[in-house]
Amino acid sequence: MRAGKSGAAFRRWGYVAWVVLIAAFAVLHALNLRADFPNHSAWTFDWAKYTDEGWYGNAAIRAHLFGNWYMAGDFNPAVAVPVWPFVEWVLFFFTGVTIEAARGLAVACFFANLVLSYALLRVRGSKPMALAAVTLVATSPFLYCFSRLAILEPLQTTLFLIALNLAVRLNLMRRPGIASAGVGALLAMTMLTKTTALFLLPAVLWVIVLVLWQKRWLALRCALTATAAMGLTYGAWLALIAARGLMGDFRYYFFINTYDKPTQFYWPLLSLWWSMHGMWWVDHNLILLACVMALGSVVACRTAWGRKLWSEPLYGCSLLTVAGYVLFMALQNHPQPRYYAVPAVFCMFLVALTAEALLRETGWVKTVGWVAVVAIAAAVAEHGVRVAGFAAHPEYTYVNAAAQLTQYIDAHPNGRRLVVSISGDDLTLMTHLPTLCDDFGAEPLVTKLGHYQPGWYASWNDLDPGTLEDLHSRYSLEQVAVFDALDDPERNRLVLFKLHPLAGGRVRDAGDENLKDMLPDDRFDVPVE
Repeated sequence: MRAGKSGAAFRRWGYVAWVVLIAAFAVLHALNLRADFPNHSAWTFDWAKYTDEGWYGNAAIRAHLFGNWYMAGDFNPAVAVPVWPFVEWVLFFFTGVTIEAARGLAVACFFANLVLSYALLRVRGSKPMALAAVTLVATSPFLYCFSRLAILEPLQTTLFLIALNLAVRLNLMRRPGIASAGVGALLAMTMLTKTTALFLLPAVLWVIVLVLWQKRWLALRCALTATAAMGLTYGAWLALIAARGLMGDFRYYFFINTYDKPTQFYWPLLSLWWSMHGMWWVDHNLILLACVMALGSVVACRTAWGRKLWSEPLYGCSLLTVAGYVLFMALQNHPQPRYYAVPAVFCMFLVALTAEALLRETGWVKTVGWVAVVAIAAAVAEHGVRVAGFAAHPEYTYVNAAAQLTQYIDAHPNGRRLVVSISGDDLTLMTHLPTLCDDFGAEPLVTKLGHYQPGWYASWNDLDPGTLEDLHSRYSLEQVAVFDALDDPERNRLVLFKLHPLAGGRVRDAGDENLKDMLPDDRFDVPVE
């Protein structure tokens, strides 16, 4: 009896220590929120670190700073993805517009994701399995980097996990049909956070059907109800923005997210390979383990443990989530590391679920399970060291460069205090400087220049010929300052230019001269390329 009580106490305190470890790594995500995206990481080139925090929150930022969320002709992504900027808008009433508040919101979503992940996996799995999966999420260097950016993926993951937590409990509810409508509405909200959530629908339907498999007609009805609720909720938003005359901005959002495809007739295979290969960005060893486990489960689908694993709704859900995202990126032919933040979580679920299924067996299968446990522990140890290293060495080059740029502008007035820049919305978030996007917008830049008449332009490292052509239609450029920032060799110098209106308010015509090159009245030394 005493031995039994002693063993139970040991396990209880072991779980407490495990939770404390998870909490400690979670807290690291919330430290030094003004710091750069970790410099010299494997994801140094991801565009999100220069642009996305400002872009996707610009409606909330503008509403609080300038009194209007909408900037005609500029990039207004809130029309297509309104949930994140709405939540930021509410938050800014309490915190003011700061980069720390916006990133803190993303970290709060990450904290919620840890709790929601545990709650989801515990519905049908063991406590050690759920804690192992959460540990992998909490210690992931990849997720550490991207969960600290004020981008769409953390909230998208939160809403998706809430929908799955509801879906996996449908068989326990008195009114599963009504609950499945709630699942569909949550999926629509996930799509209105990031439109890639459409590719998550099969994963949710898989869970609904499997948890209600004993009642086939109920399963079908709930799956159809969830799909219809998702479509109706999303359709209601489309009707609202159409009534407000904003469909042009909505269509533009999808236009700019259409990328060129390879010329070969077999381009889908090339794009699919690129998309699948992008999973390595998450982590080489862990993704390799997940791939081996997934292939093993396919080979062993006729064995007892294989059938048990495939009968687990969350296993198929995890595979379909990863597959859905890989398919999306193959169709887009434009994978970026941040896109993998959602499937990364479900790769970790897949690893934990498979390891648990193996450990429930006997003989050599159980031995394989213990090998998987050792591999998971090794990954956690390696990842934990890397995350601790990131947290211990914060750098502030980007926010310092933004502050110095703003100080220079305020000390050297030049027409309107308005800056044109691809990273303009990030600058507004960090220093409240009014900005205009040079690359994206429902109207061409040359049109926006005539309407808004900015006084400044900021670029990274060089000048784009197309942008220079537009600027030359009304201005000559004078390079006045350079600020070191971040670590991407193509974007580590933020260059500031004064825009000098042409004499007499002249407007050059694109056919008059080669406006894509440096002109005699320009003064700058950065390359045009």
